[in-house]
Amino acid sequence: MDVPLWLALIIVGWLGVKLIRPPWWLIAVLLLGGYLVADSLLSPVIDTAVN
Repeated sequence: MDVPLWLALIIVGWLGVKLIRPPWWLIAVLLLGGYLVADSLLSPVIDTAVN
């Protein structure tokens, strides 16, 4: 069974919020920080590190 990546990320994120219960400001900082880093000059470095 093939699950789309966006669906898997939503499920894992929802489970993380329900089980760990981090503060909402931390979730917002992580989402905003990930978005900004993905659009920065560091994205090729992160891409090679992940792959």
